Amino acid sequence: QVQLVESGGGLVQAGGSLKLSCAASGRTFSSYTMGWFRQAPGKEREFVAVISWSGDRTYYLDSVKGRFTISRDNAKNTVYLQMNSLKPEDTAVYYCAADLGGVRLHVKWYEYDYWGQGTQVTVSS
Repeated sequence: QVQLVESGGGLVQAGGSLKLSCAASGRTFSSYTMGWFRQAPGKEREFVAVISWSGDRTYYLDSVKGRFTISRDNAKNTVYLQMNSLKPEDTAVYYCAADLGGVRLHVKWYEYDYWGQGTQVTVSS
């Protein structure tokens, strides 16, 4: 069992920055691919970013490339999402997810095994 807890969300003006954290506990000794998803009210959950176990491979939603950076610190069992140049369209609940599968970087929500409770990110104009 793996537990994931997100933090770092909040209210920020357009153009501002936030850094989200996701702390993992439980079976954190396993090799997990870690991803970030987001979900706005009335919309489907959307892939944002993913990072391999070693951190050497990443993949991003096209609309966040150049603005968001995913990273991880396995010694701290934590994954991060640095969000810069935030836009109102980034407003959503952001979820951290763990993929216990192979080495592929997945972008679909059902390909992940564990989820955090989410943290709200609100970007105002």
